[in-house]
Amino acid sequence: MSVNKEIKKITTNTVQKMKSAGEKISMITAYDFSFARIFDAAGIDIILVGDSASNVMAGHETTLPITLDQMIYHAQSVVRGVERCLVVVDLPFGSYQGNSKEALNSAIRIMKETGGHAVKMEGGEEIVESVKRIISTGVPVMGHLGLTPQSIYKFGTYTVRAREDEEAQKLKRDALLLQEAGCFAIVLEKIPAALAKQVTESLHIPTIGIGGGPHCDGQVLVMHDMLGINTEFKPRFLRQYLNMHEQITGAVQRYIGDVKSGDFPNEKEQY
Repeated sequence: MSVNKEIKKITTNTVQKMKSAGEKISMITAYDFSFARIFDAAGIDIILVGDSASNVMAGHETTLPITLDQMIYHAQSVVRGVERCLVVVDLPFGSYQGNSKEALNSAIRIMKETGGHAVKMEGGEEIVESVKRIISTGVPVMGHLGLTPQSIYKFGTYTVRAREDEEAQKLKRDALLLQEAGCFAIVLEKIPAALAKQVTESLHIPTIGIGGGPHCDGQVLVMHDMLGINTEFKPRFLRQYLNMHEQITGAVQRYIGDVKSGDFPNEKEQY
């Protein structure tokens, strides 16, 4: 009987070692089994089951409407497709901001019902108590600072955060607080590259940038943006690696044409 070569799983400890060794961390979002399997086999380090599912999967304008049950469904689907990478699941808006007991219950539901490996939460000082409470039960937490899309109505805009000194100083303090509370990594979204560099150098845990410049310890992109499935969203930080919108449109149009002309199915495609 052939023995499968042991697959080296990526853990929170692995990403910590990657930072120490100066090896960059790759992270991408996924929301279903099929894409998760492709990304995992391709060698991605971390899959984020993002609350961006609210936008790219459900068609909402913001990340706010997605529920904990819906996030659990997406995370279950992703985990079934993964053999080696670390799976981080977003705690959705309203599932942790109220109080730390509710936050803990949400995190425990995600871990028990999905098989995911960690949760991600937006915010700094305001959520530190919840972060500590969740980590104390053995659930790893990834932080998220800078542009925090769940607070869109407070900011009123998706523009770059922490350009002003006061907000930059708070972000630095928040990053240290999250590290102290026990977070294993922090996402830095849409902040000036120089600030991201300072924060990254001040922490012993890894930072993962999305519009945070090249000095973060890793990078994350939303799969629909990076693969060119979604064509409306073109921020400066996005590098599009594929134009799936164009390729899929072409393929579907050829299929329609072949059906209409009677060319599909042909002799070989029937029983």
